[in-house]
Amino acid sequence: MNKNISLLLVLLATLTYGSAEELPVPTQRQLKWQQLETTAFLHFTVNTFTNKEWGDGTESPSIFNPTKLDVRQWVKALKDGGFKIAIITAKHHDGFCLWPSKYTDHSVKNSPWKNGKGDVVKEVADAWKEFGVQFGFYLSPWDRHEPTYGTAAYNDHYKNQLKELLTNYGPVTEVWFDGAKGENAKAMEYDFKGYWQLVRELQPNAVLFSDAGPDVRWVGNEAGNAGETCWSTIDTTGLAPGKADSKYLNTGEPNGKNWIPAETDVSIRPGWFWHEAENSKVRTPQNLVNLYYQSVGRNSLLLLNIPPNKEGLFEEQDISSIKSFRAILDETFKNNLAKNNANTKLTDKKLSTYVTLKTNEPLVINYTQKVTFDRAMFQENIATGQRVTEALFEYWDGSSWQTISSFTTIGHKRLLRFDPVTTSKIRFTVIKAKAPVQLAEVGFFKASAKE
Repeated sequence: MNKNISLLLVLLATLTYGSAEELPVPTQRQLKWQQLETTAFLHFTVNTFTNKEWGDGTESPSIFNPTKLDVRQWVKALKDGGFKIAIITAKHHDGFCLWPSKYTDHSVKNSPWKNGKGDVVKEVADAWKEFGVQFGFYLSPWDRHEPTYGTAAYNDHYKNQLKELLTNYGPVTEVWFDGAKGENAKAMEYDFKGYWQLVRELQPNAVLFSDAGPDVRWVGNEAGNAGETCWSTIDTTGLAPGKADSKYLNTGEPNGKNWIPAETDVSIRPGWFWHEAENSKVRTPQNLVNLYYQSVGRNSLLLLNIPPNKEGLFEEQDISSIKSFRAILDETFKNNLAKNNANTKLTDKKLSTYVTLKTNEPLVINYTQKVTFDRAMFQENIATGQRVTEALFEYWDGSSWQTISSFTTIGHKRLLRFDPVTTSKIRFTVIKAKAPVQLAEVGFFKASAKE
């Protein structure tokens, strides 16, 4: 081919898509994390015994006594619910540590539980390993008990506790940070760069969560809703934990230079900690399924909080709800109606195999017999970046194409819900994209009657 013609084609492609080489891409730890899809959060501390959401740090360790604590009950329930990773609140704002930290007396070592010889974090980490669930923890930067809080010395105190958690409990998949800060700490700046560097050194495979990443970002609300448009990219310039616009975090930015996907946190109950009065207010399986579509189905990861009670057990209502939630999803997605009709690369459950689509060049899937479905799934090969900006999904009604959905981003996964459609022909078209789209998976499904 003439060299000038080649250069012209490259220029035209750049004008159409931009430069694919410039697209941000996930690290290996981010790529593995995004494919986990559902994470559990376990809020458990002295608040569980005081009926509070936020402790003030004056609580006596003597109130912490979960006499029937059984973390194997927790993890079995989580495993049945399909959760592949679970995060324990090793320390919340009250400063009480669920492990026997050397750097404070405000911990399980001064509680009556197991005569002060217990370690909740160790029991959790061991049980998670036994059941094949990955381990994560939250260490609150705000500590309402620690005397050095609000001074420069606190950063060293925090790093000491962080190091304990990073070195004594085996592999860590996620470390959860936020910007929670007390009024008495206005003059103190958290050394987040130092905290994150410590994690990188001691647990290099762990992803780091905060409003500003550096690996995972907050979705901007605690209602379980990722944006209908949700990019895995943002621009972290000027962002810091606790100092980011929630609307911006909810949608991300198509031209963001940093790959920091969203995590959608929400509780199975009105509160984050267990309260007896909320035993009748546990989210139904159907509500949890809806949250799944609004998080995982919008290129996010669902982080569902399930708090143990003061005996140290999950309530049966919570266990039943998450088990039924997973059963509904399994029933809906067990039979992919695209299989045997679409290109095998699109139904092999591998993101590394894909079909490349250009804008306005439809992918058509034909059937010899009509099929009926009301759910659709699309996935990109995000290892090379997120590319779809706008897409159109249609079915053939026998005489013309009818729109099922016009939508924006796909990313790791996009799930669509719509009224049942019966057809012999389906069409998917990329309308706008940042680069030629690497479509890795498609699926068409009939929802479970229990949805």
